[in-house]
Parts: sequence; C-alpha cells; structure tokens
Amino acid sequence: MAETVYRGTGRRKRSVARVMIQSGQGRIMVNGREIENYFPVEIIRQQALLPLNETQLSGRIDVRVNVFGGGVSGQAGAVRHGLARALLAYDSGLRPALKAAGFLTRDSRKVERKKAGLKKARRAPQFSKR
Repeated sequence: MAETVYRGTGRRKRSVARVMIQSGQGRIMVNGREIENYFPVEIIRQQALLPLNETQLSGRIDVRVNVFGGGVSGQAGAVRHGLARALLAYDSGLRPALKAAGFLTRDSRKVERKKAGLKKARRAPQFSKR
C-alpha cells in the first residue's frame, strides 16, 4: 500500500516551490538532486529547512521539492514556506509552532519596477545646474 504524500506550495519573490513530504528516513531532494548539491551554501540550506528543525521532524520525514523561478535566496524562502504548509497538512497540531516562528506567512516583498525617467525604481538622475 502506498504511503500518504502531503503537499504544500510556497512562494517568495519570483520563486515557487512545490513540496511533497512523507514519512521516511530524512532524505531531502530538490529538483532531483540532494539538497547539499542544490543549495551548496550552508546558511541558505539552513534557511530552507527551518520548519523541519523547528518541529523536530528532520530525521523522520522524506522531502521532495520542485522549485523554479527567482534566485537562490528566493527559492530557499519558497521551500521554507512550502515545507511549513506541507507539515501543516501532515499534522495540524504543528500549527502553533509554525505560526509563532512566522513560517506560514508569505513574504510579499518583491522587487519594485523601474519607472520611466529614473535610473532605478526610485533613484533619479543627478541634478546638474549647468
């Protein structure tokens, strides 16, 4: 009989992560690769796995992630958000811990668009009197 798979979708900046978890030995795969290969920087990897560490489930759950769009930091944030949502589907008793840590809230900050006549979103050209 097949094991139940719990899913969660996470978003951050321009990144979207589809996270699937099931009980297992603690293997974590991101886009078909081990997480150490996909996120080689330790701090980024820790950021992505914060919900597992917060709920003390890091060795008992297998995680598969499909993430696309954005950069490394945005993808790690999307994985964190999706992992928290999947853990909530896995066990609704984890909600207070995940909510208190702020993992269930989608970080809505995005890059502001560039406006016409400006160098960046808000940076105006330097004023020249002559």
